[in-house]
Amino acid sequence: MTKCAQNCGLSDMDDAPPAGTGRLAQNILYFARALRAAGLPVGPGATLDAVRAVEVAGIGDREDFRATLHAILVKKHEHDLIFHQAFDIFWRKRGFLDKLLAMLSPVAEPANPEKAKAPPGASRVSDAMFKREDKKQEKPQVELDYRLTMSEQEVLQRKDFAQMSAEEIARAKAAISKMRMDRDELRTRRFAPDPRGSRIDPRRSFRRSLRAGGASIELAFRAPAVRRPPIVAICDISGSMSDYTRVFLHFLHALGEERGRVHTFLFGTRLTNVTRSLRHKDPDEALAACTAHVEDWSGGTRIGATLHEFNRLWSRRVLGQGASVLLFTDGLERDGSEELGREMERLHKSCRRLIWLNPLLRYDRFEPRAQGIRAILPHVDEFRPVHNLASIADLVGALSGEARAASTDPRLWLRRTG
Repeated sequence: MTKCAQNCGLSDMDDAPPAGTGRLAQNILYFARALRAAGLPVGPGATLDAVRAVEVAGIGDREDFRATLHAILVKKHEHDLIFHQAFDIFWRKRGFLDKLLAMLSPVAEPANPEKAKAPPGASRVSDAMFKREDKKQEKPQVELDYRLTMSEQEVLQRKDFAQMSAEEIARAKAAISKMRMDRDELRTRRFAPDPRGSRIDPRRSFRRSLRAGGASIELAFRAPAVRRPPIVAICDISGSMSDYTRVFLHFLHALGEERGRVHTFLFGTRLTNVTRSLRHKDPDEALAACTAHVEDWSGGTRIGATLHEFNRLWSRRVLGQGASVLLFTDGLERDGSEELGREMERLHKSCRRLIWLNPLLRYDRFEPRAQGIRAILPHVDEFRPVHNLASIADLVGALSGEARAASTDPRLWLRRTG
């Protein structure tokens, strides 16, 4: 019997089991259920297809087995991380489960422990693997004092997107959809009818006089028209940013539903315009359409080259009428920083306001040492973190015209670069 067959739980004996007595199909079923609980759209049809594919392909190697299940059960690029983590946990030796349960047992913690954060997506995988529901057994009642603790909603506001479980991500998306922006409006040179306006509208006044045969003239007034300026989001979808970009796209979808005129671009090694895809009413359908159009999700990063393409092909189309630009990236450039600096300067001069959103600011000891970060900082108006619901709420306030905090001034970070 092969090594992969032992890991997959076919038998505990040295010899292969008789035909029809193995547990591989049952384990694939349990694995599919765990993926569904972790947020992957795995249905009964896909589970049956996975069993048939394994029977046809055979089990000769663990990586072949992984690739076979991945080809059947994963339909989107953003689900790769969850699948691989679930596969490593589910199809592992039994001793790992005992160690994990021992780690989860209640043990007294030191006064100020430095806890290492789990990898992105680990909470969703662990919830899907080890979630148990014992309805028959009565749970003991425990009285807790919550005077010195935070509420569940407050914990959700401060929790990092990459550390959320599937249930918490769903709640975060619902909270994002309920966010409302104040009226951020700009006066234009055009005029619109306004009964409280300071200027007389001759054309509308003469039309009103015709109703009474010209015997009297009822004056109509007008005032400068106001409109909401467009928002242009340029989002990084590289491997280090994919978890945050996925949630941020829900914010952009809700923002477009409320105020309109939101243009969204995704980039890794190339630039993709997904504005039309995000116009679907259903947010899940909109994100699925975005994934179908993007070919470099969770790949490398070429910020300078993609900004050059944006400035050359799209800036004149979408950056008019006082547009605000949201640059969503960690600034870790693979290519040189000279081109990045030139393109950032051109982008800054083409828009009314340029806000850089960087999830790396969630770290207290963050320092702008990378060349890409030092090339971007001189050409932005605000430098903000965006890694949880609280930071997105602060961004809503900034887009609504509220006074910005001193900590978002990029000049403070430029001083640290020396």
